[in-house]
Amino acid sequence: MKTNGKAAAFARRAFQIASPNEPDPAKLARLIAAYAPHDGSFELRVPDLHVSRFSRINGECVHTLRLPSLCVIAQGAKTVIVGQEVYQYDPSRMIVFSVALPVAAQVTQASYSQPYLSLKLDLDPRKIAELVLKVYPHGLPPVQERNAVYVAPADQSILSASTRLMECLAQPSDVELLAPLAKDEILIRLLRSPIGVRVAQMGFAESSVHRVAKAISWLRSNFSQPMKVEDLAGLVHMSLSSFHEHFKSVTSMSPLHYQKMLRLQEARRLMLSTMMDAGAASQQVGYLSASQFSREYSRFFGSAPTKDIARLRNEDRPYI
Repeated sequence: MKTNGKAAAFARRAFQIASPNEPDPAKLARLIAAYAPHDGSFELRVPDLHVSRFSRINGECVHTLRLPSLCVIAQGAKTVIVGQEVYQYDPSRMIVFSVALPVAAQVTQASYSQPYLSLKLDLDPRKIAELVLKVYPHGLPPVQERNAVYVAPADQSILSASTRLMECLAQPSDVELLAPLAKDEILIRLLRSPIGVRVAQMGFAESSVHRVAKAISWLRSNFSQPMKVEDLAGLVHMSLSSFHEHFKSVTSMSPLHYQKMLRLQEARRLMLSTMMDAGAASQQVGYLSASQFSREYSRFFGSAPTKDIARLRNEDRPYI
């Protein structure tokens, strides 16, 4: 969902009345609220920049595909589940996703008077690689950890740069001239943070994170097709055993489980957005057995396809 001129005018007024001594989280929260006038997620005029507002906690997790990104919360709290791993973050902690991951997300702290407010900046591996050469001109230190999700204490310099990036939206000329500089500053400060060396791995072709990301890209484009893990390992020039180890280390799940989650999430989307029935949706995403689809869908989402979709339509929940 894209923002409109009213939000920009509101943001200009918010910027004009800002106190120079106002804490960055409060200022960032106010700017986000200006561009997220109601519950939902909003795509802004700055490429790769999104903001979200939610005025109530989720009774259950919302399943979605999270692309590589940096997420900063200005107000509220959220929990994300990746495979068997659980990550919690709030204004004191930021989170980074270095590859595309099927996740279960839940807003855990929000109210109408103090809604959940967050900023998400999508990460481009090519841009990361370009900036790594400047931040680490003598090469990267060795990295042992291969996880794709990193939670770290909120960095004050990143918070300040994020606030300046949001302030650019009040002036069209700033969006064109200053926003790219603010984005680069955020990425440079992220690369210089305690998790920077690990984030940098997403930009290097020989790193395990980059190789797994390449396999994930194939899976996302071909999830409805039959898949042999041996072929996927060959695609990224790894032995089968090494590929299995690295894929699970990065994503917290096996390649087959990752494919299954993509299929089930896409089937759910098709049934919700196109009114497709469960049988047609299961075939569309690659299932040969309707009973297997129903069984796996029920296990993953907690109820049978028809019942689950009817409930979601009645709830009309915003995307998180």
